[in-house]
Amino acid sequence: MFTGIIESTALVYKVTESGTNRTLIIESELAKDLKVDQSLAHNGVCLTVEKVENNRYQVTAVNETLKKTTMSRWKEGELINLERSLQWNGRIDGHIVQGHVDSIAICTNIQEVGGSWQFRFDYSPEFAPFVIEKGSISLDGISLTVFDVSESSFTVAVIPYTFHHTNMQMLQTGKAVNIEFDMIGKYVNRVLSVKANTK
Repeated sequence: MFTGIIESTALVYKVTESGTNRTLIIESELAKDLKVDQSLAHNGVCLTVEKVENNRYQVTAVNETLKKTTMSRWKEGELINLERSLQWNGRIDGHIVQGHVDSIAICTNIQEVGGSWQFRFDYSPEFAPFVIEKGSISLDGISLTVFDVSESSFTVAVIPYTFHHTNMQMLQTGKAVNIEFDMIGKYVNRVLSVKANTK
């Protein structure tokens, strides 16, 4: 479980393929504090630490993860966002994020507005019920608030701190990001759809 408040950025140091799996060596200042079996969100994707050595650690993504996220596109040198799992002994900033990416969204517009930035994204209309005006969303693991919502697009505003301390600074139009919709909204939608189908 995560909150969408990014702790650090990291570099993809090495990528190897084995069958349908993809193993990554990640270089990060957080590595020294990690232990094998810990969960870590990488651009919003929850992965298990398999090995730690100095300032690098290893994770592996299976085929299902690769199909639903941008991980199949990551290359050596890619800048990614990191967040360690939530501790229940402090304030919970952001919103509840599972690290279970639902889909990808494509950046269609970037605009600087008085020192902050606005990013427009297109997403699959099948997920429209989960996107509401002023609702929470996770993009590459970052907890953000959406506005100017349509059936297949939305905008988020990014403050300077978030821009400079995440990989949003590297984002360009046409690039895909991982998207996780608000968990509460997904459960509400599921309950309503089950009730409608049992009538």
